[in-house]
Amino acid sequence: MKYISTRQQEETNIKTAILKGLADDGGLFMPEYIPQLDSEFFENLPNLSLQEIGFRVAKEFLGESISDDNLKEIIDEVLNFEIPAVKISDNIYSLELFHGPTMAFKDVGARFMARMMSYFSEGKPMKVIAATSGDTGSAVASGFFGVQGIEVYILYPKGKVSPLQEKQLTTWGGNIKALEIDGTFDDCQALAKQILSDEELNQKFTLTSANSINIARLIPQSYYYFWAFAQLQKLEKPIVFSVPSGNFGNLTAGLFAKKMGLPVHHFVASTNENDVVPKFLETGNYEAKPSKQTISNAMDVGNPSNFERMGNLFNNDVSEFKKDIESYSFSDEETKSAMREVRKEFGYTLDPHGAVAYLGLEKYSEKSNDDFVGVLLETAHPAKFVEVVENVLKEEVTIPEKLEAFNKKEKKSVEFPVDFEAVKNYLIEEK
Repeated sequence: MKYISTRQQEETNIKTAILKGLADDGGLFMPEYIPQLDSEFFENLPNLSLQEIGFRVAKEFLGESISDDNLKEIIDEVLNFEIPAVKISDNIYSLELFHGPTMAFKDVGARFMARMMSYFSEGKPMKVIAATSGDTGSAVASGFFGVQGIEVYILYPKGKVSPLQEKQLTTWGGNIKALEIDGTFDDCQALAKQILSDEELNQKFTLTSANSINIARLIPQSYYYFWAFAQLQKLEKPIVFSVPSGNFGNLTAGLFAKKMGLPVHHFVASTNENDVVPKFLETGNYEAKPSKQTISNAMDVGNPSNFERMGNLFNNDVSEFKKDIESYSFSDEETKSAMREVRKEFGYTLDPHGAVAYLGLEKYSEKSNDDFVGVLLETAHPAKFVEVVENVLKEEVTIPEKLEAFNKKEKKSVEFPVDFEAVKNYLIEEK
């Protein structure tokens, strides 16, 4: 299968798409078509393991670029933790994506991507660039830590990630470098794109992206939509996924799953006050905005890069978007109220991002007459936002041991203004 830039000026194979991350024309790589899974796969879905699902889906995108044995080994390593669909109420389930090593959903995509890059790079030196609004950086750091020949540079916004998230970004050392940018996530993402497209840097180094810019992050994130169906198909009701959305990689992966044949009834793109996509679906006009800081900080994105991929899937036609997606935005106060409501009514603790997804399901239910099962994607363990959660719920949150270990380590970061030349010079000197 060929992989083609969303801006149509470059096509390549999956190996190059993964190793480059960003196309030379500034676009994002997309498969030339979305492969279709056969009816037998779906009939057998409830009997398949998560690893079997992951292998089958990945094979459709990777083809003969990797042997079955190597791919199975990678999938088994990546998907070595539970992803349960936990019942909150009669018709609402939480797909808990936080049981991996950094306790965030991005463990799935980052661990897969790290192994695919290592496989395809064949030991050649690389510099991996990642901008993060919270959880991407720690998952990327965990996935790439100690991988020979690969240096990782994580750009994060100073003062705009939770203290525990910051510790997870800045305490690795070795081949993981944390760059603390005095700006917003959008500034970090813009700097990352400048780095990846800079001619001089590309002549000096092999550069690639570890954000959801990279197609290797999206492919594995589609697995758990199939896995949710495998767990919930027995309920014999339409399934609606509410996806807490910032950069929109997670939702794009869900759209991949649907276009592969998964019978998703509808998607809800649930956002905080960074409401670029809800406004687009309302008006038909896409207008990037400076990001606003909220308590669901991993979604503080004012110009989501994966909107370009979504546009590609829907031919940039807002009416096509609306066939598959509703999108709503919610304030911090609404988010806090939802966290309290779910804890009081059902005894379940949501992190701020999961709470936004819960609100999306509530809003969809109000506007729709459908009798459905709602699945919210709980993207991070509540303890990753312990200050916010404890302040909202007025109760102590137990911090799991694997997170507490980060609190005991020393922060190591290099501070930068929003200055491309300063960051560029650092990368050159770091060689």
